[in-house]
Amino acid sequence: METLYTVLGRDLTNTILLSTSFLVLFACGELFYHVFKVKAELTRKWSHVGTGFLTLLFPAMLSNHWWVLVLCATFAILLSTSIKFNFLKSINAVDRDTVGSLCYPLAVYTSFLASVWKGNNLFFYLPILIMALADPAAALVGKRWPWMPYAVGNQKKSVAGSLAFLLVSTILSVYFLGGNMTSAHVWLILTIAVSSTLAEAFSAKGYDNVTIPWTVIAVCAMFI
Repeated sequence: METLYTVLGRDLTNTILLSTSFLVLFACGELFYHVFKVKAELTRKWSHVGTGFLTLLFPAMLSNHWWVLVLCATFAILLSTSIKFNFLKSINAVDRDTVGSLCYPLAVYTSFLASVWKGNNLFFYLPILIMALADPAAALVGKRWPWMPYAVGNQKKSVAGSLAFLLVSTILSVYFLGGNMTSAHVWLILTIAVSSTLAEAFSAKGYDNVTIPWTVIAVCAMFI
């Protein structure tokens, strides 16, 4: 049986490892942006997707939500400081007003809390992966094929991008929920995919980084 000291030591070690991994991820983005002249939109997507995958390690590496809070609060402070003092250009040097990087840590922590509340890691993995993968897919497809454009506030979007989001969110929902493909599961998968797509479609200025996972959590909480 593990002692409290052993658990705390392991959590502290894992928190340091995870923090280092996030810093390496951001450093790679800075390298791509400053040295290889990759556009900020792409390096920002690199950080967005990479952060999503790294956070998937939280349930396995951290024993409670307080460590997740420490990590998320630390990086929220780092990101807000980078905006104020104009560094981390690989994330911040985009030609639009966005608070997405600040919403990201909030989304991760609240999703982790939801998984603890429900005793089910689905409430963490699914909303985070839909945010981390479907959202960039919508942005990249929308920029490459801006079919049927529309605007939300000052932000330009497109039906093509929304369809890309719908496809990725459906695939992820099937992966997590499609084991027993009953009619109830089909409706749940479709509800998650459509509602999260609408959350992305009608969110602007980066707030989709919270509206997407919170919508997925809300739908799952109603039916699971």
